Amino acid sequence: MIYSLRAALGLAMLMVLGTIARADAPVTTYKLDNGMDVVVIEDNRAPVVTHMVWYRVGAADETPGVSGIAHFLEHLMFKGTDEIPDGAFSKIIAANGGRDNAFTSWDYTGYFQRIAADRLELVMKMEADRMVDVVITEDHVRAERDVILEERNSRTDNDPGALFSEQVSAALYMNHPYGRPIIGWRHEMEELSLEDALAFYERYYAPDNAILVVAGDVTPEEVLRLARIHYGPLEPSGRPADPRPQEPPQLAERRIEMHDPRVRQDYVMRRYLVPAYSSEAPETAASLLILSEVLGSGLGSRFSQALELGQKLTIQSGTWYRPRARDLTEFGVYGVPAPGRTLDEVEEAIDGLLAEIAETPPTLEEVDRVKRVLRASRVFAQDSQSRVARQYGAALAMGFSVEDVQSWPDVVEAVTPEDVRRAAEVYLDRRKSVTGRLMRGEES
Repeated sequence: MIYSLRAALGLAMLMVLGTIARADAPVTTYKLDNGMDVVVIEDNRAPVVTHMVWYRVGAADETPGVSGIAHFLEHLMFKGTDEIPDGAFSKIIAANGGRDNAFTSWDYTGYFQRIAADRLELVMKMEADRMVDVVITEDHVRAERDVILEERNSRTDNDPGALFSEQVSAALYMNHPYGRPIIGWRHEMEELSLEDALAFYERYYAPDNAILVVAGDVTPEEVLRLARIHYGPLEPSGRPADPRPQEPPQLAERRIEMHDPRVRQDYVMRRYLVPAYSSEAPETAASLLILSEVLGSGLGSRFSQALELGQKLTIQSGTWYRPRARDLTEFGVYGVPAPGRTLDEVEEAIDGLLAEIAETPPTLEEVDRVKRVLRASRVFAQDSQSRVARQYGAALAMGFSVEDVQSWPDVVEAVTPEDVRRAAEVYLDRRKSVTGRLMRGEES
């Protein structure tokens, strides 16, 4: 996961869509005797299924000193088992007309296959097998370590925006592991070992730390029957999740300047430490989401109207908010100066817009515009079987419930202009922020 300026824009849209994925699909849940959660989402429009296994572990659960091990293990999980030949996992899926992949975040790791419905048992058997019987060798570790180092090189080290974002994150989170990059710090990645991978695998990969999500042309009864056959016999770990370090009170604003000769366009970015979604107070996340959309999403937003179209101060600006996180999350703003304008001018204008919305609520028309966009996005999201599966899987992997997913659109609809104003006043606190400037020039 890369947080260059371009990636920040993509993340903002992804999180808006991700939080409103289809909530009206028929959903059935079970829990196997070994503690594994099972979620079935019926979608009979085509004879295909999306089969996903989510583990409640991500980069934020790594032991200090082995950053990147969660992502590294994700790569190594495709090597093979006693039953599946080395390197044959994806080839078997492809030979059966399917596709597969995996992903790692700070809060979870997921593996998925999309395949014809009559091949569901095949992929379920294979995924259950590698949950407890993956075979990893020293040769695998050496080869795959080179792969992830090259991935870091191409996506982060060669991108000044991604490097800058890492620095901002490290400053925003003074104690919480969200401040570490998912892919890992290079000097620690270079030392990742077979022992590190196996220790992480044995600690976290178990049915009672996993969620099975199956979406598609299936019946709940058939999914449960197959899950009992293939996942049911697996032994649970019986170990609760390790507690994560939490943030101390943040009392001082931080500022960062980074220079790099590869920078094509200077820009200013600020990230605030704010609450993520909470089952106890979902309205807080909904208000922050609406705030982000009113301020910086689309041509109708305040940033676009004032900074780009009005003052012609920026060539690009925006905001983002990441509501789905297990712990404290971030709210971000940024601006890219137009030719002849300065970063000081951009930052001053952004501060003015933030102060304005913290004092005076947005109009009802502004809030309704955002809600209409979110409703439309929800309708479009219904066309994606995999997106729906990801929505439920991610939510459950972070400790939320099916009911949280299904009630979220109603929570968003209930947000008022005063809720938005209050969110800006309370949570856009400069003492809990990092302001960064990325500029072209020799490295400082």
